[in-house]
Amino acid sequence: MKVAVVGATGLVGSEMLTVLAERNFPVTELIPVASERSKGKEVEFKGKKYKIVTPLEAIALSPAVALFSAGGDLSKELAPLYAEAGITVIDNSSAWRMDPTKKLVVPEVNGDVLTAEDKIIANPNCSTTQMVVALKPLHEKYKIKRVVVSTYQSVTGTGVKAVQQLNDERAGIEGEKAYPYTIDLNVIPHIDVFQENGYTKEEMKMILETNKILGDDSIKVTATTVRIPVIGGHSESVNIEFENDFDLNELREALRNQEGIIVIDNPANLEYPMPRDAHGKDDVFVGRIRRDESQPKTVNMWIVADNLRKGAATNTVQIAEYLLKNSLI
Repeated sequence: MKVAVVGATGLVGSEMLTVLAERNFPVTELIPVASERSKGKEVEFKGKKYKIVTPLEAIALSPAVALFSAGGDLSKELAPLYAEAGITVIDNSSAWRMDPTKKLVVPEVNGDVLTAEDKIIANPNCSTTQMVVALKPLHEKYKIKRVVVSTYQSVTGTGVKAVQQLNDERAGIEGEKAYPYTIDLNVIPHIDVFQENGYTKEEMKMILETNKILGDDSIKVTATTVRIPVIGGHSESVNIEFENDFDLNELREALRNQEGIIVIDNPANLEYPMPRDAHGKDDVFVGRIRRDESQPKTVNMWIVADNLRKGAATNTVQIAEYLLKNSLI
């Protein structure tokens, strides 16, 4: 089928091309889309060169599906135009995530909410995505009451400019800044803009998106999101309180049986997930699984995933795969 990738020259867009190729998505014709200034340049996909076209030109080429990674403002403007033309849009920005008329999807968690009528489908925030994959089997088994999450997020989540800032600082070069402070050898407890309640937009995304994806507004979520000088993936320390008590071995087994999760939890041999383990992979890695000894029915976990893969590009492609498998496109 014809597949458009809108924002094909960006970090996530480039990763989408890689993931499409690696997972052998049945692309008969690739339509790479970027801004006017990139028109005519070429991208390579499966050994073949494709010329970049503008967003409006891509609509005329009638792709079956368009994977969007072009930012919220552009998505708000362009996604409805694609949808009106009968093209299924899977959007990686924050533009549609909390729109009550749009589905917010992690396929192995809530893919069953999708229908053929869904022409604009939202891809969650990267840090939310990896967390809900781990929360799903536990919520089904023990019913989650409350989640306390602190994130340790890679600079790749900000984009090329942030990666360049980190590399410049490590090389002692004065360059353009993506952050208000030095990121090398530092930790910045601030991702996205601050809201009136003192939380950042990123933190509020994690709170609201978790409830929407799991389909349960009774789950209380609080978050602190932090940027660290890492390339490769996001890490999360997650404390989960349940309605029902659990056996720790059964809980681990529930995680092992969840699609998309790899459990690495052997502290005796110093085995636990790290961003280096997740880099370039599509799975969510879970470890440091232990009972919270300060209160009952509560567990601590450490969750790691490649934010450009499962947190963005892979999840987008997996939504397209789900649609295709279930004859929804």
